Amino acid sequence: MSKLPEIPNRLSQQYPAVWKAFNELGSCCHEAGPLDEKCRRLVKLALSMGAGSEGAVHSAVRNARVSGVSQEEIDHVALLAITTLGFPAAARAMAWVRDMPEEK
Repeated sequence: MSKLPEIPNRLSQQYPAVWKAFNELGSCCHEAGPLDEKCRRLVKLALSMGAGSEGAVHSAVRNARVSGVSQEEIDHVALLAITTLGFPAAARAMAWVRDMPEEK
């Protein structure tokens, strides 16, 4: 698993109980339904793109990769955004996806 970016890392250290509760809520939400891990990661990526949140897109890409989602699949989610979010939002999402270097 990759290291947390600076802001979440600082928050996790400064407010460990809040960070723990946040992660527990995330785990509960992921386990609450029938979607498999890969599908959940792709949905989270699409939601992050739709919300227009660069940090959330970066987080979703990191988590998707850890879960075995390929770069081609990640790129496809950004491409699908064109007809739903519009070209400018999809282009922004494509740039954010590509901001994330692939880990070896």
